[in-house]
Amino acid sequence: MKTVAVNKTASHDYMILETFEAGLALVGSEVKSVRAGRISLKECYAEVKNGEVFLVKCHISPYEPANIFNHDPLRDRRLLLHRREIKRLAGKTQERGLTLVPTRVYLADKGRIKVEIALARGKREHEKREAIKKRDTDREIRAALKNRSR
Repeated sequence: MKTVAVNKTASHDYMILETFEAGLALVGSEVKSVRAGRISLKECYAEVKNGEVFLVKCHISPYEPANIFNHDPLRDRRLLLHRREIKRLAGKTQERGLTLVPTRVYLADKGRIKVEIALARGKREHEKREAIKKRDTDREIRAALKNRSR
């Protein structure tokens, strides 16, 4: 598996509760762009509409050699999930504060493009500060242990 794009802000802004693997329905020029790593998950999220899950605001840059046959960079893209997973996600996102956030895009076996989406709850400001403080103290402890062993 080759990771193409990672949503770094997802773990900072959200508390990830559960992850799912989904296929991504793309047109030809989008596939070429994604394989070239020209995808951004920065402001992207997923939502359930009419029994299907869509990736919204995911920017895939146009593939230059495709010129007139190119795609719309910000169109909604369908995620391929099992029906029972879609029903479960629809029920969970109805709960207050839960959302679907893509965490990474990667190439799976046989060159298929997959998206890892996470069921997440937004963090509050104090939770973000605590996470940063914990990460800094862990880094200092690791550095101190490393220097002590020398």
